[in-house]
Amino acid sequence: MITIRRASSTDAGRLTQIAAASKRHWGYPENWIQLWLPELTFSSSYILENEVWLAAIDEMLVGFYSFKKDSECWWLENLWVVPDHMGRGIGRKLFQHALGRCRISGESVLKIEADPNAQGFYEKMGACKIGEHRYEFDGKLRVLPLMEIRTKFAC
Repeated sequence: MITIRRASSTDAGRLTQIAAASKRHWGYPENWIQLWLPELTFSSSYILENEVWLAAIDEMLVGFYSFKKDSECWWLENLWVVPDHMGRGIGRKLFQHALGRCRISGESVLKIEADPNAQGFYEKMGACKIGEHRYEFDGKLRVLPLMEIRTKFAC
């Protein structure tokens, strides 16, 4: 059974392991992983300063998500699932929990800057692509879909 709980500062190391393993799952070159490692590293202060929620199966952490807020809305900053547990409904459960947290907070829109490999997942969850973020990364053009979902109804 999957349980979801608020992350504590002692979970920081495991969050980092989950995020790095999940990113590696998509076959990115290792030098890219190393460049991303600062973004994939979670500190106890990050957990204390942000809303971070974990998915566990029998006390084993298998995924998590976190939000960031700006002046307009909430952004799903992270949603990671351990590769061995992908395809088992954990990502869906975490995403639905995130939507519930938005509703409780009165937010009507959740935005996502998605990894291209995750776009299909977010579309299945009801999110719509609203644009793209284009930037150069390690000498290559990288295009990330910008997506959003209404927390009270799908777009």
